[in-house]
Amino acid sequence: MRFSLSRTIITGVVVGGIGGALLARIPSSSLSPLLGALLGALYGLLFGWLIARHITSAGSGLIWGLSSAFLLWLAIPTGLLPLLRGAGRMGMLNEARAHVPELVAYLLFLGFPLGFVSGLLKMKADAWDRMSSFTFLRAVTIGGLAGLIGGWAFSAWFAQNNAFVLIAGIINSDSSAVGILVHYLIAAIIGASFGLLFQKDIHGTGSSICWGLAYGLFWWFLGPLTLLPLLLHQPIDWSYLHGSALFGSLIGHAIYGMLLGWIYAWGNRLWIGLFIESDPIQRQAEGPGIVTLRSLAWGALASVLGGLLFSGITVATGVFPQMASLLRGSSPLASFAAYLIIGVLIGMSYGLFFHHESPDAGSSMAWGMLYGLAWWFLGPLTLMPILFGHPVTWTIQAADQLLPSLPAHLIYGTVTGLVFFWLENHHAQRLLLSHRVAGHEQRPRRSSGAPAPALWLVVLGLGVVLPVMLG
Repeated sequence: MRFSLSRTIITGVVVGGIGGALLARIPSSSLSPLLGALLGALYGLLFGWLIARHITSAGSGLIWGLSSAFLLWLAIPTGLLPLLRGAGRMGMLNEARAHVPELVAYLLFLGFPLGFVSGLLKMKADAWDRMSSFTFLRAVTIGGLAGLIGGWAFSAWFAQNNAFVLIAGIINSDSSAVGILVHYLIAAIIGASFGLLFQKDIHGTGSSICWGLAYGLFWWFLGPLTLLPLLLHQPIDWSYLHGSALFGSLIGHAIYGMLLGWIYAWGNRLWIGLFIESDPIQRQAEGPGIVTLRSLAWGALASVLGGLLFSGITVATGVFPQMASLLRGSSPLASFAAYLIIGVLIGMSYGLFFHHESPDAGSSMAWGMLYGLAWWFLGPLTLMPILFGHPVTWTIQAADQLLPSLPAHLIYGTVTGLVFFWLENHHAQRLLLSHRVAGHEQRPRRSSGAPAPALWLVVLGLGVVLPVMLG
């Protein structure tokens, strides 16, 4: 059965119309339900016509939907409407904060259902009826286990904030032990759903970490902001003040998502190696040990320039003393050297996770930027305080102090990704001179038509905008 564009457009119009009507019902909206439904139907028509053809699975559909809804929010409530009302420059911070409820509504009422339903239609047309129970078992088993590990990392914040009692209220209990069980059950269910949604899109460890980060950010909107108050019979509050109060949960969901993607990628690779790729004829052009060592060396080399730029930017913006204070008693020179060493180690991990991910220089810069953003969540906000005996700083105040280091992390990742791509591509061009390995070297690379651009947009957009807007 072929994928029908007309059916996709009709579905987009119906789902978008329903979502637009729901969006018009939020208190901060100035739209009538009829006008909201008409605008939502128009958005659904454009989504089905322009975007749905690029969707490959339910997971990629979800990410395409979220990214397009985020762009729509940037263009209309925070951009075009204030300009038409004469409210000042487009995209001002106060204007964006005033429209945080619309951001949540755009993501949950328009982007999520449109992308998800379009992805289901695509899977049904292409391969849903050919998916075996073995594939389903792999997604649920590995995803559920990865979700449990991610939930374990998130549990430290829950314990610090006495959130287990709050979670227990879902089943009308005030027991912390019951809350722990509910927390891990939810973490496993989200992990299993990640495997089901993104199994077709997982190509490597690096991209899987980024898929997990996007999924974790999505669940912050869907979970603590929306479903949790509904389950606790409390009013839903999508204001930026309430979002700021839940900023620690946002960081926790980001860390959970990254761990979920990382563990899932390794478990998925192990499962495939044990149960699927058993044909001894399919041999690698180079041994896995050589590939791993080369990726580590290239990542370290690529990170040197990025680390120098990172340190220079943090010094110029005045944030370096704050970050260096975590290295208690160290001199500025020792702190500078320590950050260069840390940058090299992160670059090595980039080389290990992202080899064969980038078909061109632009995509390598985007992957590097996402990895830099991930390390802003993971590094100064999480690991460094823990390593030096401080509590986890998942607070909006800590994020405000470290916000000037965010551009440095993004630039570090961009430069590291670009240099790594140059080294990898240069080596691949030499291998292509051999006809024996030419086909093998071209096969693993991700196609430029993959849903990666939507992933880059939603992670970078939400990952950068939310800390700025909620601070």
